[in-house]
Amino acid sequence: MSTDSKSRFADKPGSSPANRSLERGVEILRAFRPGSALLGNGDLAERTGLSRATVSRLTQTLVGVGMLQQEPLRKGYRLAPAVLSLAHSMRSGSMLLQVAAPLMRALAESKRINVGLAAPDGDEMVYLESIRYSRRVAFRNVVSGQRVPMELTSLGRAYVSAASEPKRRALLALFKKRRGAQWPALSREIDEAMSMVSDRGFCVASWQPEVVALAVPLQITDAIYSLNVSVSSGEKIREVVDGLSKPILELRQEVLAAIAARSND
Repeated sequence: MSTDSKSRFADKPGSSPANRSLERGVEILRAFRPGSALLGNGDLAERTGLSRATVSRLTQTLVGVGMLQQEPLRKGYRLAPAVLSLAHSMRSGSMLLQVAAPLMRALAESKRINVGLAAPDGDEMVYLESIRYSRRVAFRNVVSGQRVPMELTSLGRAYVSAASEPKRRALLALFKKRRGAQWPALSREIDEAMSMVSDRGFCVASWQPEVVALAVPLQITDAIYSLNVSVSSGEKIREVVDGLSKPILELRQEVLAAIAARSND
């Protein structure tokens, strides 16, 4: 896992054993990623930092409540269909997605670009919606639910720029610990992105070959999301920025206006 297990499971003031068990159970579910559909207790213990005894107890509970399915012959577990139903409920019940998705699709179709909406989860960003209309074939296919590194992406850097100071400090400390020798250069890039958001309202990143992305923070009440636009292009970054900066800023304003109108109904 990308977060620090020891600090994540440390006792908190007012916490109870039941709360800690719930937190640990959620971390078991988080351990399943694309390419890791079937995990054994040993795999889960390594990914979460929990003891094998604790993992064994939690996996049996999760099987019992229908969140995991056990495959005895392969000695592992996989996510159960009930997990997908929770995701569907989240998407269908999200006012933000109801408002933003049509606006995102209209922009993607008119400009032949990719448009995404993501939310933070720990030290990663999770795509809530991804509409792909890039003018060139991209090197990867991004879908709803996919995670991307916060510190490397325009989505993540836009979020960091709008996060509270305590949250930002904690995230930067985690990135520094994880990235080691890469951190000085990466830290400068994050600083530049935060300055760019402050000065121009958006930031830019190109962490995949020939893919340039612009992102803006999107604050809805007390939650912070990120919107981005991206293209697979051989053009210079400056040319891409000149062409996409106005559309992404206008998209943010359209989403905020639509949410305000919906809230006043």
